[in-house]
Amino acid sequence: MTRKIVLILLLAGVALFSGTSALAQNEFPTDDDVNAIAKKLYCPVCPNTPLDVCETKACQDWRADIRRQLADGWTEEEIINYFAEQYGERVLAEPERQGFTSLVWILPVIALLLGLVIVAQALRNWKAGQQALPDTAVPDPTVDPATLAQIEEDLHQIE
Repeated sequence: MTRKIVLILLLAGVALFSGTSALAQNEFPTDDDVNAIAKKLYCPVCPNTPLDVCETKACQDWRADIRRQLADGWTEEEIINYFAEQYGERVLAEPERQGFTSLVWILPVIALLLGLVIVAQALRNWKAGQQALPDTAVPDPTVDPATLAQIEEDLHQIE
């Protein structure tokens, strides 16, 4: 009987302990949680510097804001949208894929395909040009024999 009571108390303690640790995780986001979102934002001060690696005061404040927002239960999307609304799309590490900014995603693909077409056409033309060349050089039979005799005589004089 005593064993059952000890076992029940032990299980209750484990259940209570695991519940409080999960609660503590939700209230206190880890640095990894903060940096996972910070990687998707750029520093407002330093050009082209991700928020998770920048050490300026502004970035430290932003990371603190992200930590607070996570603790308040905000989702990643809500946090990113908040910063984009407050500071503009320039703080987004990845531009939104809609409207004019969709060209950022489409143009490289179009350029790559166009480049492949140009290279394929150039190779095709190069290969066709090689096939058109004769294998050996054959003298033109339409040259006048008197002209050939004059050329040979001139060559003998040079030697």
